[in-house]
Amino acid sequence: MKIIDNKVTLPELKTMSKKMFGNLVKAVVDIEKEIMALDAPMHADQEAELIKNGSKQEDLWGINLYPEKSGSDFIEFDSIINLRPQVSNRTRGVDDPKIREKIIKIVSKLVIK
Repeated sequence: MKIIDNKVTLPELKTMSKKMFGNLVKAVVDIEKEIMALDAPMHADQEAELIKNGSKQEDLWGINLYPEKSGSDFIEFDSIINLRPQVSNRTRGVDDPKIREKIIKIVSKLVIK
């Protein structure tokens, strides 16, 4: 598992995707610290690692990155850790468009394409 607070390259993501699931890399983004955890088989493991390192659970959102795709297909908002009825997120997605936009900006900043 890697915590990315600076940059990760697209070739690095492609290598991770082959090692893990063949076409995707699971990631958890901390929308306050603007970092993300990568390279683990489960979002819950990444979430736990970020919390251990000082992140707050309410700031963490699970996504999948598809390094072979581009545009809106590059990020998929889908993770069981996103189910949060207490903040009106009742799906595995990220229902709040402002949070989705924040995640997109963070990923765009951290991933060198």
